[in-house]
Amino acid sequence: MANKVEVKDLLEAGVHFGHLTRKWNPNMAPYIYMERNGIHVINLYKTVAKLEETNEALKKIAASGRKILFVATKKQAKDIVAEKAGNVNMPYITERWPGGMLTNFVTIRKAVKKMASIDRMKKDGTFNTLSKKERLQVDRLRAKLEKNLGSISEMTRLPAALFIVDTMREHIAVKEAQKLNIPIFAMVDTNSDPRPIDFIVPSNDDASKSIEVIMASVTAAIAEGLTERKSEKQSEKEGGDEAKPKEKKAKVASEEKAPKKASTTGDDLTKIEGIGPKIAEIFQEAGINTYADLADKSEDDLKDILTESGPRYASKNPASWPKQAQMAADGNWEELQEWQDSVKGGIE
Repeated sequence: MANKVEVKDLLEAGVHFGHLTRKWNPNMAPYIYMERNGIHVINLYKTVAKLEETNEALKKIAASGRKILFVATKKQAKDIVAEKAGNVNMPYITERWPGGMLTNFVTIRKAVKKMASIDRMKKDGTFNTLSKKERLQVDRLRAKLEKNLGSISEMTRLPAALFIVDTMREHIAVKEAQKLNIPIFAMVDTNSDPRPIDFIVPSNDDASKSIEVIMASVTAAIAEGLTERKSEKQSEKEGGDEAKPKEKKAKVASEEKAPKKASTTGDDLTKIEGIGPKIAEIFQEAGINTYADLADKSEDDLKDILTESGPRYASKNPASWPKQAQMAADGNWEELQEWQDSVKGGIE
């Protein structure tokens, strides 16, 4: 398990310092401990609790093999986020947020492919056949694309989640993620609105030390999830050949005895585009544990469950979830991946 962050560590890093009281957002009141010298002080015990909850959810996403996009364009966060996210091989945006990065992902991918085509031109010698002026223009275009999109060149599909530093500054990223039902994790200061955020970490999002300590904890949890995934794959590879005949026999026997008995282990519902860890928990509480269970539900059934869970989830669009779940239940993972790549956030 990743090292637990102590209140003392957060205190030393200045995570408790909020904004001036006149700049506060009333929705952050539950996370504010007190006011001193005109500045709000964040309750670090709540920060630790929320950070643990965030780490657990991010660890699950990383273990499922999906990407988490880090967003931080403010000066004091850029280098820290680039370093920490790079260490766990996750994509990040530290320059200007490209409008439509999520909602118009197909176009963004075209720009990334353009960058790859320029690299191919340089390798096969085509680049040298251009005139001096054309070479200069191509080099400038390549440098511009590298600066803005170089860090997401390996991201071939929409991310499973966003981690944002300063939601006030990155409000466009928040809106795009909301539109596509992508879970949002964020460091939220006392001047920000926590309501659109699925997993909030109440903290000082302006000080570099504060950003570093939170990012270190978050990326450690992601690294743990990636290690778990790697070890699971290794064990499956080693024991796969021996386990397959036994599994088939056990499966046949169980189907003969109880053909309609539901799976007790449950499936990872976050592999369905648009379903994050919190929605997966809501469905599990409602008795939807497997892909087959989800495939049997209608859009209206899922809407009712989400509406009962609160206004934050009532706005989600579950229209395609049963269709995706059916593909997953049938084991058509390649077909599911192709379908998910062709739509935006699971919305047809």
